[in-house]
Amino acid sequence: MSTIAALGALESGLVFALVAFGVFMSFRILEFPDLTVDGSFPLGAAVSAILIVSGVNPWLATFAAFFAGTLAGMVTAFMNTKLGILNLLASILTMIALYSVNLRIMGKPNIALLGETTVLTSTESWGVPYYVATPIAFSVVVLVVFFFLLKFLNSQKGLAMRATGANARMASAQGINTDRMIILGMAISNGLVGLAGSLFAQSQGSADITMGVGVIVIGLASVIGGEAIISPKTMFLALLGCVVGSILYRFAIALALNADFIGLKAQDLNLITAVLVAFAIVAPKFKANISSRISRGKNR
Repeated sequence: MSTIAALGALESGLVFALVAFGVFMSFRILEFPDLTVDGSFPLGAAVSAILIVSGVNPWLATFAAFFAGTLAGMVTAFMNTKLGILNLLASILTMIALYSVNLRIMGKPNIALLGETTVLTSTESWGVPYYVATPIAFSVVVLVVFFFLLKFLNSQKGLAMRATGANARMASAQGINTDRMIILGMAISNGLVGLAGSLFAQSQGSADITMGVGVIVIGLASVIGGEAIISPKTMFLALLGCVVGSILYRFAIALALNADFIGLKAQDLNLITAVLVAFAIVAPKFKANISSRISRGKNR
C-alpha cells in the first residue's frame, strides 16, 4: 500500500471516528438502536454542500450541517419518547424521510464541490501536500470532539444520560428527566454524524444522496472493533477505542483492496465490511475464552 493510500485511509478513519462517536452515544450510552445515521450523514453533506455552492462561508455551512444532524436526531427521539414509537422503528422512519429531505435540499442526486472554497482550503497555506494536511486537520477536529465528549459524559448531565441508558426506570425514580436525556443524547449523536458527513463531502469534493448507505455498519464496526482492542473500562478508553477502531477499520479496508494476491476489488467493499463486522463481534468472545483458559492454567 502506497503512502498516499495509507494517508487516505487515515483521513477516512478520522472522519468516520466522528461517526463512531455518534454511534457510541446512541448504542452504548443510551442503549438506543439508531439507524438515523444513514440519513443524517448525507444530510450533513447535503446542507453544507448546497450552502457552500451558494456562497455561504464554509465554516458556517459546516456548523449548519452539525445543527441539521441534531434536528434529525431530535426527531427520532421525539417520536420515541413523545409518540411512543419503538426506538428502532422511529429511527427507520426518520432515515427513510431524510432520503427525500436530502433530495429536496440538494435539488439533484449530487453536488460537486471541486473548485469551491471549503474548510480545507486554508490547509493549502500550510506548506505541505493536501493529502498530508487533510489528515492533520481532521485529527485536530477529532481531538476537540474527543475531549468535549469526555468532559460532557463525566459531567453531572452526562452521568444522568449514562444512567438513563443503563436503567431508565431507576434513573426516572432518581428524578432524572429520561425523555430529555434521550433527546439530548440523540441530538449530539446525529449532530456528530452530520458533521462527519459535511467534512467527508468537503474532503471528497462532492455530496451524494447515496453516501449514507452502510454508515451505521461502519460506525458499529468501529465501536465494536475498538472495544475488542481496547477494553472500555473507563470513558476515556471507550472513546479512544472508537478512534482506534475507526482508523484500523479503514486501514483493513485499504489493505484488503490493495492486496493483489487476495483479488478483491472496489465492488467487494460491502463483503469486506460484513466480514470485518462479524470478526469484530466474535473477537471479544475468543479473547474472553483465551483469557479464561490462561487463568485456569495458572490456577492448576
